[in-house]
Amino acid sequence: MAKLYFYYSSMNAGKSTTLLQADFNYRERGMATMLWTAALDNRFGTGAITSRIGLRADAHLFEADTDIFAAVAAEKTRRRLDCILLDEAQFLTKDQVFECARVADDLSIPVLCYGLRTDFQAELFPGSAALLGIADALIELKAVCECGRKSSMNLRVDEQGNAVKAGAQTEIGGNDRYVALCRKHFMEKMK
Repeated sequence: MAKLYFYYSSMNAGKSTTLLQADFNYRERGMATMLWTAALDNRFGTGAITSRIGLRADAHLFEADTDIFAAVAAEKTRRRLDCILLDEAQFLTKDQVFECARVADDLSIPVLCYGLRTDFQAELFPGSAALLGIADALIELKAVCECGRKSSMNLRVDEQGNAVKAGAQTEIGGNDRYVALCRKHFMEKMK
């Protein structure tokens, strides 16, 4: 039976790298994959999953109105699919998470979702909340705080490195805008 997986972490834990390694492992064994990423995150160009260590693979883009189940089902009529790998899963809608579950349940294709658990204000993203609620397996990927402890929080910073305490939930950025911290240091910087 295929499962819905959610691999989650703070920034800089290697989510995209881990996804691309899983994709390589499937393809090395002669299996077919379908990669997805959020159209919203276009830092590295559109239509690709790119890791900070330089790995890259072409991917289908999803937006809030993309029917992932229908797209995967249509693709399955054209070719064999052994696994769906989805990056930036925090940007999925609740409905899309349920569509991913249908891919696993109705099409018998495992779906591996990778994303952030919380935003810069320690709030769950809608996609992450739904995945935490219904995924068959929850796997936390570890990142390291500046103190050496496990980081679990994402601090948004301004150009001077000061904590940003308010704003839109989604602001695309990398190391220039976000710092992964343990809860203790996140709370200290948010005071």
